[in-house]
Amino acid sequence: MDEPKKKRITDEKTALIKAEQFCAYQERSQQEVRDKLYEMGMYPTGVESVISQLITGNYLNEERFARAYAQGKFRMKGWGRIKIKQGLKLKRVPDKLIGKALQLIDGDEYISVLQKILEKKQSQIGESDTFKRRYKLQQYAMSRGFESDLINDVLKSSEL
Repeated sequence: MDEPKKKRITDEKTALIKAEQFCAYQERSQQEVRDKLYEMGMYPTGVESVISQLITGNYLNEERFARAYAQGKFRMKGWGRIKIKQGLKLKRVPDKLIGKALQLIDGDEYISVLQKILEKKQSQIGESDTFKRRYKLQQYAMSRGFESDLINDVLKSSEL
């Protein structure tokens, strides 16, 4: 079955309005907006023009996006710094802004979230062998983006 063809938007004013709505809904990275504009059928020169207008109008702000992304993924999804950093890199956020956003994560809260994640996973693992259980917990926390040395410290101090 053929999909109906989407109407291409080549007019900059229409694209700007659509992009403003897209950015007003939630924080976006420049790359997300760029992809959306190309998806609409815009040409490269028009895309860059619309993006610069969005930045001027404060609809688009990479630093604000990086902060919101890092805080959201940490608080809502319980992601560690490594996974957040990878996510921001995929959105093509500059390293300098990634560093700033990661610094906003409170160290004590970070460790407390890691402990909660490990305790919750501990109750789900039915492994009697201490080494295997510890290994599974470590792998799980690493898959959530936490640093291995921090995981080891938490596992040692809480005796999970």
